[in-house]
Amino acid sequence: MRLSGASGRSEQPDPDRDDVLTVPNLVTVLRFCGVPVFVWLVLSARDYGAAVVVLAVMGSTDWVDGYLARRFNQTSRLGRIMDPIADRLALIVVFITLAVAGIAPAWLLYVVFVPDAVLVATSLWLFHSHPDLPVLWIGKIRTALFLVGTPLLLLSAVTSPAAPVLRALALGILIAGCALHLAAAVVYFRAILAKYRSLGRRGAGTGDA
Repeated sequence: MRLSGASGRSEQPDPDRDDVLTVPNLVTVLRFCGVPVFVWLVLSARDYGAAVVVLAVMGSTDWVDGYLARRFNQTSRLGRIMDPIADRLALIVVFITLAVAGIAPAWLLYVVFVPDAVLVATSLWLFHSHPDLPVLWIGKIRTALFLVGTPLLLLSAVTSPAAPVLRALALGILIAGCALHLAAAVVYFRAILAKYRSLGRRGAGTGDA
């Protein structure tokens, strides 16, 4: 367990290093810690304005940890796995919270949760762990759309003349994000199967040798 890369020296990044205590990983953990704060603000305090601020901070740190990992050569296998898992769990909890509060439609939660559940089940079945696949551009755009549409949807719950317009805009953005989410799920599912077959062939080749 090391705290490394703090000097900011320009070194060749090693995405397979096993560092745990890195600044990007800490930012990821702190981002996920904002989830219970968001839940409390929406369901208990009913302070939607503050909840939007929390969402904005969480969304901005999603970019910050990636930048820090590249800038200070702190990319690691743990960070590559933990970051998307934390993002997906946070997003699902946020959508559940908004659905319970009557702000988000139930179908939004199902469209996000079901494909992820299939991918997780397939990964655990085939690899007994995370498949450690590279992040796709379609997934990055999907995440960006969710990060924009979700705060807009929450803002539409605040009483104002622009509320219907904000809700329509938010739902349009979220529908586009859901479409990309489904497309990304198909691509990742195929990538999981391809990696499994590749490892199987490699293992067979090693056995023959």
